[in-house]
Amino acid sequence: MNTTDIRLASLPEPVGALLRAVHDALDIPLPEVTDADERAHASLMRRRAADARIILAFVLDEGHEVANATGTLRAWTARRPVTYTPWNDHTDTPTVDGGAV
Repeated sequence: MNTTDIRLASLPEPVGALLRAVHDALDIPLPEVTDADERAHASLMRRRAADARIILAFVLDEGHEVANATGTLRAWTARRPVTYTPWNDHTDTPTVDGGAV
């Protein structure tokens, strides 16, 4: 088997679920341009990245069960929601002449 042909659908479901949980933990919206929002974004990204590294280390180095690790990461992610104002490019805000800002 050529290892370059491996796709998500060919992986065991628990492995795919763990990959999705890592993605979801790290896929956070960009912040608005205030200092407070940028600090909150950076702090959340650091925390969630650390959580993902811990879970991956448990699985890869310690032999923890993948489905349980996935559940733990999802629970940690849920306990750390986005609390800052996400970026809005304001392109849908109408102007006086009917165009976008």
